[in-house]
Amino acid sequence: MIDLRSDTVTKPSQLMRDVMAKADVGDDVYGEDPTVNELEAYAAKLVGKEAALFVTSGTQGNQIAVLSHTHLGQEVIMDEDAHVFIYEGGAISAFASVQSRTLPHINGEIPLKTLEEAIRPDDVHFPETGLIWLENTHNRSGGTVLTIDYLKHVAEIATHHNVPVHMDGARLFNAAVAIKEDVTTITQHVDTVQFCLSKGLGAPVGSILAGSKQFIANARKKRKMLGGGLRQAGVLAAPGLLALKSNIKRLEDDHEHARMLAAAINRYTDMVVTHDIHTNIIIADTAHSAKTAKEWVSLLAEKGISVIQYKPEALRFTTHLNISTKNINDVINLLKTCS
Repeated sequence: MIDLRSDTVTKPSQLMRDVMAKADVGDDVYGEDPTVNELEAYAAKLVGKEAALFVTSGTQGNQIAVLSHTHLGQEVIMDEDAHVFIYEGGAISAFASVQSRTLPHINGEIPLKTLEEAIRPDDVHFPETGLIWLENTHNRSGGTVLTIDYLKHVAEIATHHNVPVHMDGARLFNAAVAIKEDVTTITQHVDTVQFCLSKGLGAPVGSILAGSKQFIANARKKRKMLGGGLRQAGVLAAPGLLALKSNIKRLEDDHEHARMLAAAINRYTDMVVTHDIHTNIIIADTAHSAKTAKEWVSLLAEKGISVIQYKPEALRFTTHLNISTKNINDVINLLKTCS
């Protein structure tokens, strides 16, 4: 099968397996794992923050961010398709006892006037606005990238109202590569950021949460509360460190493959890709197709292509480092036979 379900399906390279086997380790709860310490220091510097924390997953990193930024009864402003709202099991209400204020958006960008008006005034009847939440790239919009101009304006609004900003940057480096800028061009506009090592970067597990030293000290306690106090975690940190050092620039290959695939879907099938392909995610609309989304998933599986039904009338195709140009050409040739 040519697996295009997600960039989470990548397998660690032999070099990654080698560095895992040889990783220098210690007890990370005591701060004694040298490989974890190196990864956290490297990641913090890379994204322009004072400190970083290695966490088990993007979801855990996001939940730690909410716990560290907010207190009971507050509200988090986010777009209505945010991963933290749709795909994280209602955890911010279960763990942090805060509520989501979901707002309409265009490609992950909440209109600035709408966003600012959603910040609660000082009134006993209302919850306090504890956090503004951004997602970059924006998953449900097809991996779109938030513009730098938008990030600047959000930061200005947040500063004016004294509200922190967190970025769910699960695919942060896809965004940076897409706009051909250093990642700090993005992260300078947010207080904290979470990014995944286990998606396009190709590590087998783990994410990073980065922010100020004080924030990360607090976040470390919250990680322990969530059961994330790892011990000899260097065997997991080592491939993440290798991924950050070796696999960022090659993300452009995934973006080019996605552009090729999207063009072929529009040309050879009655599915429609209407969004701009910024990064490695393609949302193919089946609303006007002769086949349902479920039928498309089955048909493609029969031809050796694995995708997911992403919405009731849409499929998601995701390119990644285990998908070669030959694989993409093979998929394109198979699409020609699907009409």
